[in-house]
Amino acid sequence: MSKDRCSTHVRTTVFAERVQLMGTEAAFGFGSRILEVEKSDNKRVIRCNLGQPDFPLPGHIEDALVKAVRDGQTTYCDPQGMPDLRAALARKISEDRGLEEIDPERVVVFPGARPSIGFAQQSYCERGDEVIYPTPGYPLYESYIPYVGAKPVPIHLREDHGFTLTTDEIEPLINDHTRLIYLNFPSNPTGGVASQEQSKALAELILEKTPPNVRVYSDEAYEAIVFDGEDHSSIASVPGMEHRTIIASAVSKTYSWTGGRVGWAVYPTVAEAKVHRNLNINYFASIPPYNQIATRVALESPESDVAIQMMSDAFQRRRDQVVAGLNEIEGIRCQNPKGAFYVFPNIEGVVDKLGASDAFAALPGDVRRDSSPATLFQLFLLHHYHVATMDRRSFGTLDSEGEHFLRLSIATGAKDLAEAVERIRIASNDAEGFRTFIKSGVRLVL
Repeated sequence: MSKDRCSTHVRTTVFAERVQLMGTEAAFGFGSRILEVEKSDNKRVIRCNLGQPDFPLPGHIEDALVKAVRDGQTTYCDPQGMPDLRAALARKISEDRGLEEIDPERVVVFPGARPSIGFAQQSYCERGDEVIYPTPGYPLYESYIPYVGAKPVPIHLREDHGFTLTTDEIEPLINDHTRLIYLNFPSNPTGGVASQEQSKALAELILEKTPPNVRVYSDEAYEAIVFDGEDHSSIASVPGMEHRTIIASAVSKTYSWTGGRVGWAVYPTVAEAKVHRNLNINYFASIPPYNQIATRVALESPESDVAIQMMSDAFQRRRDQVVAGLNEIEGIRCQNPKGAFYVFPNIEGVVDKLGASDAFAALPGDVRRDSSPATLFQLFLLHHYHVATMDRRSFGTLDSEGEHFLRLSIATGAKDLAEAVERIRIASNDAEGFRTFIKSGVRLVL
């Protein structure tokens, strides 16, 4: 061995550094914590943490799925997505958004909506490019950014703006380094819904302030779940934006089919779709054809509209119930979300009443780094009152300090939701129980 080779630094770590830079989605890790509590306390936890509709897969989709399996549709297929499904997606997305007929070659089918989030950063961003994304927002927007070497630029969605987005908020963040802008309406976790006027204003700003190679990733996974007569407004519908926008969605929320793992994206050009087709080949080969066949049925059957409306109506009733109940609790205020199936109450008054900020400040630095006063209340609810929620930090950690919110999923039954709100009311007044909990030795991070 040469002298130069012997003097070269030898890496002793198992993992590459970039692996340590990727974040995660806390909601998935929290499931094991819930099971621990149920096992140790021998009590059922009311789950208001899951972003998963509690309705069954509609029967006509289930029948199509079973039939496809029995017909032998269990092999490899086109890694871009089966042509019939891509054609159906192109038609529906064009019709729903008032666009000219979309070329199916611009459509790519993925195993769920998640891959296209990270693939967008891998495909469009060089090291040092800037990614603008909403916070609080879906956590995977933020978690990928350090992994690809880009710079995170969070847009802080404001409670007093209904957790939507104004041009005044995004304009100062756009500069020559901006490469990718994430939008998500209806929003996870806040339920914010952008109006047609807001979408138009955002589009005009982006068209004016960014060059043609900047892309907008429009996450429209909750597009079918809107309340109070609202309509989903896609920024891609604004003239000039279709060929700047990646339109992404999936079967998970609209069809109550989180396990189906079928998502899709429409890319501005065929060339961009081919790049993402190649990423599919490298990561997944292809998506199961039986799921794709059932997805086409979901898109085209008139029975789907009936199932979606029934589910949305139920979510609206639950929203009304939960928001009213939370707003009766001293120290909590909660807006009426216009879409998705979450409520996002501000618990600042409860944090103050229980002394959670002081308790947080007294924690060791390494614990404070991965926790917050809202996290402490979230864990208190879980361990002492057997209600599972998600804290503000679970939806973007960067610059989230001082924001005291919880996300409650209303994708559970009305009776359980009523009981959950009552337990939150009692917990919010249980200062002695909170102090006991903090001293109990329980892990105070997620």
